[in-house]
Amino acid sequence: MSLTDLRNALPDYAKDLKLNLDSVLGESGAQGLDGKQIRAIALACAIASRHPPLTAAVEAFAAEQLSAEQIAGAKAAAAIMAMNNIYYRATHLIQNQEYGQMRAGLRMNVMANPGVDKMTFELASLAVSAINGCGACMDSHERVLRKHEVSAAAVQSALKIAAVLHAVAVTLEQA
Repeated sequence: MSLTDLRNALPDYAKDLKLNLDSVLGESGAQGLDGKQIRAIALACAIASRHPPLTAAVEAFAAEQLSAEQIAGAKAAAAIMAMNNIYYRATHLIQNQEYGQMRAGLRMNVMANPGVDKMTFELASLAVSAINGCGACMDSHERVLRKHEVSAAAVQSALKIAAVLHAVAVTLEQA
């Protein structure tokens, strides 16, 4: 099933999602991002949203511009954030500060060579962290992005991709 098929499968009450899906996945609607970044972020977000038909459609969309290595990089962002978001959200939310000061001891080697450029990986990680609700990770990735002069518009675009793709997944799951 293609992205167009999934968009068309959205119920009438989700008309805004149909419009927003086209907007956030188009280069004119995703300010500060290029086509490859849009596709990598979208794939990581689709995976994090846990709706297999959406993930398959977005992966096909991503494959239009991304190499196999770049697709693997987007998948790596979703995978590592699935782990990190749980761990860091928990250590942030537990009131005992001792846990936040302890060494995590979790392997994160993929972050050194993720398969996509570092800023695309950071944008995808930020977007997945938004879906997973980890404020500590969102803060961390946003700081790295801004330190490397990624624009606020690009950060916002990544967050909009996360919001729309997650909403589409939730809506399709209920339809």
